[in-house]
Formats: sequence, C-alpha cells, structure tokens
Amino acid sequence: MAYWLMKSEPGEYSIDDLERDGVEPWDGIRNYQVRNMIRDTMQVGDQAIFYHSSCKVPGAVGTMEIVSEAYPDPTQFDANDKHFDAKSDPENPRWLLRDVKFLSKFERTVTLKELKAHPGLEDFQLNKRGNRLSIFPVSDKQWKIILGLA
Repeated sequence: MAYWLMKSEPGEYSIDDLERDGVEPWDGIRNYQVRNMIRDTMQVGDQAIFYHSSCKVPGAVGTMEIVSEAYPDPTQFDANDKHFDAKSDPENPRWLLRDVKFLSKFERTVTLKELKAHPGLEDFQLNKRGNRLSIFPVSDKQWKIILGLA
C-alpha cells in the first residue's frame, strides 16, 4: 500500500463533504505530472491524507482510501464545467480521476505551520519551496508522523 496527500479547497469540497458522501470521484486534476501518478502509480487500496488548501488554516484534516481504477474525468467534456478542456478527445481523454472513500476525520486540523516545524518532515513534499502539486506521495515515516500529530 502507498500513501498520498490530496489537496482540496474546503469551499469547493471538504472533508465534511466526503464524510457525508462516503465515496466521491476526485475530479478536476489538470496537471500532467499528477495525472500520470493517478494513472501509473496510485492503486486501489492506497490511502491518502485529505488536506484543506487555500483557506484560512490550511492543513491535514482526515484520511481516505483510493477505491477505483483510474478512469476519464467527465468534467473535461462538460462545456459548462470550470474544468472543461476543449482539446481533450473523448477517444483519448487527457484527464483521469479515481474514486476516494472517507476513512476518518481528524479531531483537529494538523496545520501547515505544524507540518513545516515538525522534526522528521524536513523532506516532506508539502514543505518544499514551489510545491504546487495537488497530489503527491507520502512516505511511511511521514504518514506515521502526520497521523501521530492528528
């Protein structure tokens, strides 16, 4: 099993939304590096940290499980959706997604400030300058540290 961190703006989709919905497609990815991870590396049964980004208190807020194989993101073909991609071909879709299932909500947000200051997370992708990826791998050690902080 591999571990991931997956970012979402809570105003768009939050851990509370996932808890309510149970299972949800993780759509809207429009970065080729992330698309390739979804397609080639991520597996059913992997787990992920749900991370609230672009908000007053960004941080890790819960966990979820990857529960589907990669499949075409339908929002790329919907001209009324903000993730529409006119250049994506239905015969060879550009963008993929996977379904995720709610596992847990942390009792508190493990803030970005805490993650940056914690010994053992110096090499954590989230803490690197210029990190803009919305999904990235998390090591076993990093996973244990973050769950311990929660």
